[in-house]
Amino acid sequence: MTTTQTPVRISANHTVTKKLGNWTTEREFEVHAHRGLAVLDLRSPRIPDGDIHVDLDLDHGTLKLLVADDAVIDDWDMHRVGRAKIKDMNGRTGAGRRIVLTGRVASGEIRVHRGGIAMLSAMFSRAYVEDLRRVHRDGGFPTVDDPTRAN
Repeated sequence: MTTTQTPVRISANHTVTKKLGNWTTEREFEVHAHRGLAVLDLRSPRIPDGDIHVDLDLDHGTLKLLVADDAVIDDWDMHRVGRAKIKDMNGRTGAGRRIVLTGRVASGEIRVHRGGIAMLSAMFSRAYVEDLRRVHRDGGFPTVDDPTRAN
């Protein structure tokens, strides 16, 4: 797990980077994705209360955010260049945690997955298979698909 005072830096340059489950306790992130995919799971109860800030530098890259059902995505200060998109099926309704997106998105996209879709996104990963193997070996419950589940 990450426990630093500076923003957590995530790089996905021509690659896929996934941070799933209870992987951090921070609320500040910097994401650089140049023709790559970064997946951030922000559903963990270990993340302290308050706004989560994500500073972006996407150039033909994709950021997939796995968030709670009632999360609010605030993209007011995000600068879009070219065909930059935010795909959020549920929109900005909700009274939950606020996720503030800043920085620059150039011909990239941000996909927001909530609830069951977020669970499915996490389940189709190597981290989930490793989590299931750990549970089979040591007992307990998997937490990659649903970080709020007690282990």
